[in-house]
Amino acid sequence: MQNIRNIAIIAHVDHGKTTLVDKILHFTNLFRDNDGTGDLILDNNDLERERGITIVAKNVSVQYKGVKINVIDTPGHADFGGEVERVLKMADGVVLLVDAFEGPMPQTRFVTQKALALGLKPLVVVNKVDKENCRPEEVYENVFDLFFSLDATEEQLAFPVLYGSSKQGWMSTDWKEPKEDVSELLDAIIDHFPPSPFVEGTLQMQITSLDYSTFVGRIAIGRVARGTIKENQPISLMKRDGKIVKSRVKELHTFEGLGRRRVTEVACGDICAVVGIEGFDIGDTIADFDNPEQLEVIHIDEPTMNMLFTINNSPFFGKEGKLVTSRHIHDRLQKELEKNLALRVVPTESPDAWLVYGRGILHLSVLIETMRREGYELQVGQPQVIVKEIDGKKCEPVEVLVVDVPAEVSGKVIELVTQRKGELLIMETKGEMQHLEFEIPSRGIIGLRNNVLTATAGEAVMAHRLKGYEPWRGTIPGRLHGVLISLDKGTTTAYSIDKLQDRGKFFVDPGVDIYEGQILGEHIRDNDLTINITKGKQLTNMRASGTDDNTRIAPAIKFSLEESMEYIQADEYIEVTPLSTRLRKIYLTENERKVNAKKFQ
Repeated sequence: MQNIRNIAIIAHVDHGKTTLVDKILHFTNLFRDNDGTGDLILDNNDLERERGITIVAKNVSVQYKGVKINVIDTPGHADFGGEVERVLKMADGVVLLVDAFEGPMPQTRFVTQKALALGLKPLVVVNKVDKENCRPEEVYENVFDLFFSLDATEEQLAFPVLYGSSKQGWMSTDWKEPKEDVSELLDAIIDHFPPSPFVEGTLQMQITSLDYSTFVGRIAIGRVARGTIKENQPISLMKRDGKIVKSRVKELHTFEGLGRRRVTEVACGDICAVVGIEGFDIGDTIADFDNPEQLEVIHIDEPTMNMLFTINNSPFFGKEGKLVTSRHIHDRLQKELEKNLALRVVPTESPDAWLVYGRGILHLSVLIETMRREGYELQVGQPQVIVKEIDGKKCEPVEVLVVDVPAEVSGKVIELVTQRKGELLIMETKGEMQHLEFEIPSRGIIGLRNNVLTATAGEAVMAHRLKGYEPWRGTIPGRLHGVLISLDKGTTTAYSIDKLQDRGKFFVDPGVDIYEGQILGEHIRDNDLTINITKGKQLTNMRASGTDDNTRIAPAIKFSLEESMEYIQADEYIEVTPLSTRLRKIYLTENERKVNAKKFQ
């Protein structure tokens, strides 16, 4: 019987989860010395590497002192909470990483709450003790208070704690005495977490993750909860709605290092990948052929935000992307639903548009960015929060917002948040920074990040998590300025942009193709202004040296996809293609906008 530990590594964004997994993989000699594996080995898709965050949970396994340790690296951002909720089902315990300076953050609370509710044993690692101004003892006390406030059991409160630096690759029981490697952490995992128990009986395995191979199709991944699963074994697939489908296991793979190894059988307690089962979804149970028994279905928190996805119908459609029709977009959204549990797609009255529900701006923007890179062209509307009626009252999602800013600009941040119906709960000094905690409607967070970063010269650190639904807090002021809209189709000229610079800030450079109705910049006043920036200078045959004004143009403002999503209003779309993102009005001509103006008031 193999000795197995299943652990999940959980933490707030950027507290060092993936870096720690790197060090564990290197320490257990998974690679030869000449392997050029680089850093952040598990963040293996381009989006994760560019953003420096984990989006999809991943499994690896290492051997240490004759024990197989299955390590699950989880995302830290609350928008990807759906990922965390389902993979925690595979773990026996969690390693909670906390930054030695920042301490427990909103997402730390979110993922810890999920782990404690499942009854998992925690082991706490206070990471980044090599940072300046770090306060490991204080952070340890904060973590204890957090566990206590989340109703942890006495056993969960008796957690062991280690200190260290993932980046430097050491862990120790005393932060003042650095060690050579992460062996103390692996020893603590083996000593503190019990081996995965072997439960006798008929087969039970819940599908908590899935993979896809072009050779064998969809692959089900999960932990065997009871009995054993064998190659060629006939099984019953129990769907979430209670329906039973008979099937057969073709191949079995267990996780070994970064890859998988084919085996003939997998015993209870280990995590494996099953090939050959058709038509399964995450949360389904693989059970005995004759006496199937279902495991409890995974419960996922509801989405809090939706956006309209529609086909690209701008004058530039089809120029940059290959997949542009409504059929392409519909099929891609359905494919995403198979593995992205926190997502919902609802058809609208139009056959070319869908309402896509997600956990937050980042959750939806990662989907849009992924589709864009795959060659899709689409347009998306303004994000809207989901409003519910509870006990006859109109309620909306409310979030806890944490902002760390330099003390001298904290007043500006408080003013910006309270304008958006936020309430200040906590204000305390943390090192050289001021630590602010607010309660704010989710609507208020849309578009807030840009304003806060501008007001604090980019020094604010913001994080938020969903608290729950509370009564509607009234209207929140939208964007303060109007926009500059293109009057004509053509190519922008430096001459025209220079002459119109006093009208506002531009989002486009000279020499760019634009169309009528495209948003070119932000107006200095609160109304929209239609302008023409495709005119060139009228040339005559008279020339004199020094009379031509040299154009001096301020650099164009470039928005990221998330910033664009937070910027647009109800009567605007973002056009997303593989090569560009453009902002535009839904109705492109001035006349159409006047006729339909009342729809958006």
